[in-house]
Amino acid sequence: MGMFERVLVANRGEIAVRVIRTLKRLGIRSIAVYSDADAGAPHVALADEAVRIGPAAASESYLDPARIVRAALETGAQAIHPGYGFLSENAAFGRACAEAGIVFVGPGALALEVMGDKIRAKRHVEASGVPVVPGVSEPDATDVTLAAAAPGIGFPILVKPSAGGGGKGMQVARDQAELEQALPAARRVARAAFGDDTLLLERFIERPRHIEVQVLADAHGTVIHLGERECSLQRRHQKVVEEAPSPLLDTATRARIGAAACEAARSVEYLGAGTVEFLVSDAAPDEFFFIEMNTRLQVEHPVTELVTGVDLVEQQLRIAAGEPLAIAQDDVRMTGHAIEARVYAESPERGFLPSTGDVLAWRAPTGEGVRVDAGISEQQRITADYDPMIAKVIAHGADRAEAVDRLDAALADTVLLGVETNVAFLRTLLAHPDVRAGRLDTGLIDRLPAAAASAPGSAAADAPADPLAGAAHAERERMARAAADGGHAWARERGWRIGGERDGETDAAASAAGDAVVATAPDGTVWVHADGRTAAFPRPDRRAALEARLALLERGGSADPDLRAPMPGSVTTILVADGDRVEAGAPVLAIEAMKMEHRVTATVAGLARIRVAVGDQVARDQVVARVEPAPDAADVADAADAAGTGPATSENRPRAGAHDAAVPNASHEE
Repeated sequence: MGMFERVLVANRGEIAVRVIRTLKRLGIRSIAVYSDADAGAPHVALADEAVRIGPAAASESYLDPARIVRAALETGAQAIHPGYGFLSENAAFGRACAEAGIVFVGPGALALEVMGDKIRAKRHVEASGVPVVPGVSEPDATDVTLAAAAPGIGFPILVKPSAGGGGKGMQVARDQAELEQALPAARRVARAAFGDDTLLLERFIERPRHIEVQVLADAHGTVIHLGERECSLQRRHQKVVEEAPSPLLDTATRARIGAAACEAARSVEYLGAGTVEFLVSDAAPDEFFFIEMNTRLQVEHPVTELVTGVDLVEQQLRIAAGEPLAIAQDDVRMTGHAIEARVYAESPERGFLPSTGDVLAWRAPTGEGVRVDAGISEQQRITADYDPMIAKVIAHGADRAEAVDRLDAALADTVLLGVETNVAFLRTLLAHPDVRAGRLDTGLIDRLPAAAASAPGSAAADAPADPLAGAAHAERERMARAAADGGHAWARERGWRIGGERDGETDAAASAAGDAVVATAPDGTVWVHADGRTAAFPRPDRRAALEARLALLERGGSADPDLRAPMPGSVTTILVADGDRVEAGAPVLAIEAMKMEHRVTATVAGLARIRVAVGDQVARDQVVARVEPAPDAADVADAADAAGTGPATSENRPRAGAHDAAVPNASHEE
């Protein structure tokens, strides 16, 4: 066949940029696709050609096989590289490519179909002698069937969608009651994210290590592995920090788990680059259990590339073009140590909820052993349409300690203003004694104390000693002087260039003030990066602060009865009817954004008043419901007497139970 001349990249963000860079190095013409939300994205500018495929919604753009295939045919692409996520593990998309005469840079139909279904994959590899975790994996199992089978598995139990990946929809149930709540929630997420709500149950192994093995397989019968990656630092089953090699495995176990991964790949006639994931007991590191196989490139593939020197995207392309592997198992060497941190647009102080906004400043770190895979640029808008991961910072060192030190220093030098990120949290995580010592497990992050919200600051008039607040104070003074001297453009304008215009909606400029980087958002918020830290200083709003204090006094210091959206997103379900009585902490509705569902719970007990409907798009902090005080039972009886209806009887007495102390109505009875 020969190497391809034109390849379409069916993805976006940092992975699209990363694939395009290898295509350019190999002299292959790259073709990008983009939605309306990504028209000005870096991957579009980097590619040799770019094709619009639809609106922002992924279902109408990146997840539409017909649009992707049509774009490839119109541009003469010989192959499609799917990256990861989206259609990368979609068997129907693979078939559509084949029918159109386009090479899908990935495995064949058997691997996609078997490994794309966790239930089928588990049964398949078990038949090949690969150890699996105990559980229940019946494709047609109902919630009732799964709940009945749970005692035989033993709690705690992990509820997993059969389709998809990335930890989406997974929930841990520690008893029967939690399981009965987790099953419908997991089905909702699975149906929305993957179009398939099939679930399976597995024994949840306490303090497990998540270790995966990178495999390569060509069309000539050769299957090799490139060692393992440790991915145990996870939050909500989503990987946060990954490294290679694992600090847990010894040489013998590394050989055994690598052989098992190759056997799993051979069993489905695998082709290309793939990853076989295992759980390894921290207490018994010589035991491992198959979890699943990801039939694509992994987010964390750079750590393997840094320790082996193998470009995995290049290998994917060469295998897809029919070339035999030029690497034998004995050629694989792991040199030094590499570690990667995922940078998410999220707010750790708000429970790691996704954040959105305009990128006011972006400076990628540099230095020996540092690599950054990113797909963002200044003035780009981060929306709630896609996954919140916006960059990856990776470091390589002679040993693990050096790699961790280099990663921490690189994160300290990462400047991203305008959008909340998890960078500070990542640095705190890397400094944890257990992380430094390599004592990892998938529950470590969940056991950490909740991230404390940093004080936003008010840029006090005396320019506080803290360099962040000081820089914000200096910026506010400069803006005040510019406003007072409004007739002089040279003093007033920032971030302008000859022949250029500024975007009125995202008007902001980043500047260096000493060692600080400062940027001001259109709403007046001053963002500052200094001393390896980032903070946002909102414009003081004394009226809003006074109103908030007065409202608190009116409530006597009690919780706010208004329930607000914690993030921008879409209302996926409403769990109570308007007027239902709810207790404090009871779930009222759910909102989904960036592939994550969040439940909004009642802050106080009372009657729920719903302000939104399923499918509504809501903004962060928008009031979506309110909990009104419920009338006391005695008040109801007094009201009945006053109305002349006589004393409370069996017909009008408030009923006990779930709606105790609430006025009964027809909807409750029904």
